[in-house]
Amino acid sequence: MGRRKPAAGGALALDAEYRALVGAALLAALAPSAGAADCRLALALAMDVSRSVSGKDYGIQTRGLLDALADPAIRDAFLGPAGHVALMVYEWSGEGYQIVTLPWTAIASEADLDAAMRMLEVNTRQSDAYPTALGAGLEFGLRMLDERRDCAFRTLDVSGDGRSNSGTPPAWVFERNDWGDIVVNGLAIEQHEDGLTDYYRREVIRGPGAFVETARTHADFPPAIRRKLLRELTQAVVGALDPPAAPAPG
Repeated sequence: MGRRKPAAGGALALDAEYRALVGAALLAALAPSAGAADCRLALALAMDVSRSVSGKDYGIQTRGLLDALADPAIRDAFLGPAGHVALMVYEWSGEGYQIVTLPWTAIASEADLDAAMRMLEVNTRQSDAYPTALGAGLEFGLRMLDERRDCAFRTLDVSGDGRSNSGTPPAWVFERNDWGDIVVNGLAIEQHEDGLTDYYRREVIRGPGAFVETARTHADFPPAIRRKLLRELTQAVVGALDPPAAPAPG
């Protein structure tokens, strides 16, 4: 569908109206069917859009995520045999800046993935002016995942290119909140900070099987997010298929 260029006088209003109409249509397409299978995994993807992420780097991140969602192996992992995946995506930067770009969406078919990709494609970056409030970004993810207690597993997938430099430290967010069974994984983009992978291991990831994937530069983000998604989705399938533990002998 081609996008009509608005007249100069009403460009901002028409652009906002266009995005609202497209978003409403896509939300209707993304609504889960009444007969959807049980949720095996709630997966929240948290994308860093702080001021250290240039416009070019933002484009690489967006395209990398879309390419990953189109990858046949990733699609096979989403559409596993043991229930659907609930997927949501949000962007984070400053203390009060968290923007949902894909609300919770049941991924139970190729069509569901296609609709999710279309919604992500029409998203535009709202700001590049804020610092890296990693703690606030984590806490927002916790609130989102708290809505999905119906899923067998819950994972927060946080990508970023720097240490927290504003707001509540990540350690406080973990100490002051009940994270329950939520797993937090990280994707450290080391373009601006060497050792960021180690920082994510110490300060960001938590839960059984948690891990950090590394992208040396933003250009390395696309293959890194593909590896990360494949690992997370595969872990959830294996866990969902595991037989229940045998009762302890009495």
